[in-house]
Amino acid sequence: MSETERPWLASYPPGMPAQIDPDRYASIPAVLEEACATFRDKPAFTQFGHTFSYGDIDRLSRDFAAYLTGTLKLQRGDRVALMMPNLHQYPIAIFGVLRAGLVVVNTNPLYTARELKHQLRDSGAKAILVVENFADTVEKVLPETDIRQVILTTVAEMVPGIKGRIVDFVVKYVKKMVPRHGLRDAHRFGHALKLGAAIGAYADPPIVGQDIAFLQYTGGTTGLAKGAMLTHRNMVANMLQVKTWIGEKCKPGKEIIVTALPLYHIFALTANCLVFMQIGGRNLLILNPRDMKGFVKELKPWRFTVITGVNTLFNGLLNTEGFDQLDFSQVHLSLGGGMAVQRAVAERWKKTTGVTLLEAYGLTETAPAACINPMGLPDYNGSIGLPICSTEARVLGEDGQVVPLGEVGELCIRGPQVMKGYWQRQEETDKVLSADGWLRTGDMARMEPSGFVFIVDRKKDMILVSGFNVYPNEIEDVVAAHPGVLEVAAIGVPDERSGEAVKLVVVRKDPNLSAKDLQAYCKENLTNYKRPREIEFRDALPKTNVGKILRRELRDGHVKQAA
Repeated sequence: MSETERPWLASYPPGMPAQIDPDRYASIPAVLEEACATFRDKPAFTQFGHTFSYGDIDRLSRDFAAYLTGTLKLQRGDRVALMMPNLHQYPIAIFGVLRAGLVVVNTNPLYTARELKHQLRDSGAKAILVVENFADTVEKVLPETDIRQVILTTVAEMVPGIKGRIVDFVVKYVKKMVPRHGLRDAHRFGHALKLGAAIGAYADPPIVGQDIAFLQYTGGTTGLAKGAMLTHRNMVANMLQVKTWIGEKCKPGKEIIVTALPLYHIFALTANCLVFMQIGGRNLLILNPRDMKGFVKELKPWRFTVITGVNTLFNGLLNTEGFDQLDFSQVHLSLGGGMAVQRAVAERWKKTTGVTLLEAYGLTETAPAACINPMGLPDYNGSIGLPICSTEARVLGEDGQVVPLGEVGELCIRGPQVMKGYWQRQEETDKVLSADGWLRTGDMARMEPSGFVFIVDRKKDMILVSGFNVYPNEIEDVVAAHPGVLEVAAIGVPDERSGEAVKLVVVRKDPNLSAKDLQAYCKENLTNYKRPREIEFRDALPKTNVGKILRRELRDGHVKQAA
């Protein structure tokens, strides 16, 4: 691309470089090593009133790496699944897996057995670390996977003293959040760390940029989840891109970041855990952000400086009593991604906190950041921002040609953060990734002459529920397996709480099938955010002349009914 084809560069803030060096560090552990040396005594992660320093993370992740390779005998490139919410164990495990030359498979702890089995089998994971609240799900699928070792942990295992024991007692015996399971041969996380610490001869293996760091599962364009292969170079590039974009706005060793989105989600993983690792930031790990009252209570003692989230999280906070009484005097960066930021939420956020809610855009396939608004933006502008350093963007028409500025087409991205491809799915990779590195995002957008990009619509039929991708094909496959269902279509409909929600339109085989029956069935087979909020029964579904269900017609019909 010539300079004239990069109009966004003219809108870059003064001093912002057009390029970063994605090969500055060979791997994520190389960045970790530098951060731990520089900020060894600085706080890194805080939860339940306990803080681990960068030096602690360095030592404990080394112990976990030694355990994985020394005790479990895992080999370079083997996959390790991590299945838990935001806990101290997560960063320790992530960095331990990576520095051992292994691959992290981030796994949603709310997965049903069906969903978990698919991901474990597809990735070929050899070990899994799971918080015991979800161990019963792992037990159900274990015989059908390649898992050789289960490592169990508790919610507060890494919180020392009486406080940790009290938290675990309440979780298990008062709230009864730990179902019974029979994983008798599982290792305990704390014991695994001790075994690793006893291996004195351990040394991190050499890792190169093209080695896979994460299999980050996403629906891609349609259907069952696919593992986006994100290399160390992809992740390091995105870390450096975002750090460069933030510039001097964030101070080394001084930042306090609210980490409410789960670290198994690519947004929080990169934006919170990895980006701020480079500058010695402290992550406040929020275990359950859905408990908004508890969330606000956790924030009350802190003069935090950075908060990231999705639109529904910001909206939830704004509508929670006491949030407007928090101390926002040090907040200088509020970053929204994962789903569109609504203007009404952004304007209210600015009024309440005094800080502009910046919208960013990315995909699992771009590790994730591709476009971000400038840090000095005075007010919400409805745009997803500018392509960040070393990132190219173009908008293609139906004919595959670049459309003029201001016209709508499919947004395509190229840069060092773009994934290597989908794990063991070359055909799916070829659909979205060209030989010269351009990723088709499936999002319809326009680029203004200023270089700012605006998302107009989604080319995909994907449904976006609170920042999580939900794919109609998967929902339809599950529901169609119900003996009482003849045909089914899944569509996304507007929802005040989650942005969008799943609606099913069903043709019954069994005339006695009720919405309550289907809701119960979906509860058994789908994670909460994938379950339908609404079910409509019809005599027939609208179709093309070749029999393809017209989802758009169903969506349009829903809008008319609601109006």
